[in-house]
Amino acid sequence: MQAQESKVALVTGANQGVGFQVAKALAENGYIVYVGSRNLQNGLAAAEQIGGNARAIQIDVTDRKSVENAAATVQQDFGRLNLLVNNAAISNAGAPGRTLAEIMASNRPSISSVDEMRSVWETNVFGVVVVTQIFLPLLREATVPRIVNVSSILGSLTLARDPENPYESNFEMTYGASKTALNAVTVAFANELEKSGIKVSAVSPGFTATALNNFEGTDSVEVGSLEPIRVALEEDGPTALFTGPNQEVYPW
Repeated sequence: MQAQESKVALVTGANQGVGFQVAKALAENGYIVYVGSRNLQNGLAAAEQIGGNARAIQIDVTDRKSVENAAATVQQDFGRLNLLVNNAAISNAGAPGRTLAEIMASNRPSISSVDEMRSVWETNVFGVVVVTQIFLPLLREATVPRIVNVSSILGSLTLARDPENPYESNFEMTYGASKTALNAVTVAFANELEKSGIKVSAVSPGFTATALNNFEGTDSVEVGSLEPIRVALEEDGPTALFTGPNQEVYPW
């Protein structure tokens, strides 16, 4: 496949975890993949490990100029983007080295830090909006353009009030609510872009052992990445769908 015919993808936060696995799978399926990383050296190491058509690109979703520079690079290289995977996220912005239980305890709504909430939302919500807006012109130039937002089952308001949901008590205003807001952003973009043929979806990896939870998740990153990879590769799927492991459809 020649470069001018290749599908081009960008995965933010792709130097590790689920993002790395998604970028790797895309490269293995013929995509030219930009491995997005705040730290370029980390991105270079990840792209080298992936090999093939993986390219490191510096992108900090909380820095508009960084996002604009990344978009300018893709514009100069290919003039289009077939797939945008908004994966970059953080679970907290508090003291490092805390266990998952300590993080969850400090994020109870009655005592959570609004400053920490702002920091998490800056990456998980506003960063996604900025990246999507800036890369939209490139998506409009591609065939079968798609946007995949990596969310969490914690973002479902319906499940947050379901007593049979084992994660019900974990819903809080810092990380959980940021994923609810991300889901709202997903629906808003899906509604606007549907007529233009750009599909927008949300996907949860499940409780995956990554840096987000101090690697305390129950699923390996390989298992947790299966559904995000499936959604990222799916060209004929529906828009405005929220799915999780084993293709389960979640309520918004």
